[in-house]
Amino acid sequence: MTDAAGQGEEPEPLHGLRLFLAGLALAVANFVVVLDISITAVSVPHIAGGLAISPSQGTWTITSYAVAEAISVPLTGWLAMRFGTVRWFIISIAGFAFFSMICGLAPTLGILVTARIFQGLMGGPLMPLSQSLLMRIFPKDKQAIALGLWAITTVTAPILGPIIGGRIADNWSWPWIFFINLPVCAAAIYALLRYVTPFETIRQKVRVDIVGLLLLITWVGCFQLMLDLGQEHGWFESAMIAALGVASVILFVVFVIWEWTEPNPMVDVRMIRQKGFALATLALSLAFGSFFALIVVLPIWMQQVRGFTATENGNIMAWMGILAVLMSPVAAKLMGKVDLRITVSLAIVWLGLMSLLRTTWNTETPYFLLVLPQLLQGAAMPFYFMGITALGLGQVAPNQITSAAGLMSFLRTLAGAGAAAMTTATWTHYTSQSRNEISGTLNGGEAIIGQMQGVGMGEEQSRGLIEMMVNAQASTQGASQIYMVLFCTFLLAAATVWLVPKLKGPVAIGTGH
Repeated sequence: MTDAAGQGEEPEPLHGLRLFLAGLALAVANFVVVLDISITAVSVPHIAGGLAISPSQGTWTITSYAVAEAISVPLTGWLAMRFGTVRWFIISIAGFAFFSMICGLAPTLGILVTARIFQGLMGGPLMPLSQSLLMRIFPKDKQAIALGLWAITTVTAPILGPIIGGRIADNWSWPWIFFINLPVCAAAIYALLRYVTPFETIRQKVRVDIVGLLLLITWVGCFQLMLDLGQEHGWFESAMIAALGVASVILFVVFVIWEWTEPNPMVDVRMIRQKGFALATLALSLAFGSFFALIVVLPIWMQQVRGFTATENGNIMAWMGILAVLMSPVAAKLMGKVDLRITVSLAIVWLGLMSLLRTTWNTETPYFLLVLPQLLQGAAMPFYFMGITALGLGQVAPNQITSAAGLMSFLRTLAGAGAAAMTTATWTHYTSQSRNEISGTLNGGEAIIGQMQGVGMGEEQSRGLIEMMVNAQASTQGASQIYMVLFCTFLLAAATVWLVPKLKGPVAIGTGH
């Protein structure tokens, strides 16, 4: 079974207005998929309040999307061959828009998380497919522009997400962070149907690794449920959490064995035989997991403890983008001139130092010192993201680039989702410990209540204010412990980079993802 459009010669690249509109449509599609993680992060307190759930439960809207996205990325190649690249791209963006609408209409956490899972499943293929199609519609002499356009949308989406999400949550309501996708997706679909359909690929009846897919979904699902539900069920004191933990380990082992022996695996785990690639991917996962954990913790702490609005929160988070954009050309120029292990490890250490700087925060830290780590952190981002990808993919043969890029993308996304869930649970645990310690050392509580009553406050109001102050201090101390753990993890990632063999010859990156 083939497409008529796919049987002839490759169509001529687009030019002029048609190229601009088609390229914009593809870039925007990639943009909204990446945006939907960071735009949700600053809105978690609003979502939690609207659905009457705890903030830790609100983070499920982030982790469920990230996990689903990780699962769907390895399917991209099969889906493109089975249904056609352009056709599946349009189906994906239409599905992404539909489930965005369901997210906005969701009356309960269960429906919202389910819709986010399907939104992530539909959105995952859009990232690699948008890059592939951009390369095809642009003339050969302008393909650097195509890659630049894709990279810009990938970098700017996490920067603009907090700003857009904060303003929407404060001035409208949280469902609009999902509804905003609808007109954007509709415009992209129109441009794709009009300008990109001639670039459809031949459809082939190719076999899919069904067993590998089912094993992937079940072990990742069990692992994520264990992380998300563990805190509220007392972790392994609960038979359900223990069962999920055992099941995830067993299913993971079976998954690895199956994929290792499968001729056409869903995820080519055999790539880890390449020592340099495996170590680079480990460093990538450790650093990205730590970075993603910060994206989850910072907005919640700033809104709950410091009382910032979602808009103010988004503005603070977005400072990271200034130096990230300015340093991207510098990072690109240095890639072929300096040992990548130097720039990547220094960038990761710098990210760790910014996490360490946050351990000095308290409930009275001035605005400038809250902004400073965000601003400085941005300088390291392009050196880290671009460098570690080039370092990892440079360890494999050219014909392994696609498989290697897919595995890196899968593990990176999975590391982010797992880190977000673990960090939320650990923060709750640290906060509870700190609250008990503060309460145990609180002296003169009754005298303080008496003073408050002396200025016109009631007893219950006075006790409530003291409890709020204790909770704020405990949450801040818990967050500081998280920042210290992340600092150590960043250092471990930086050290791992030096175990990766130095690249020989010019740096070359494939376009697998």
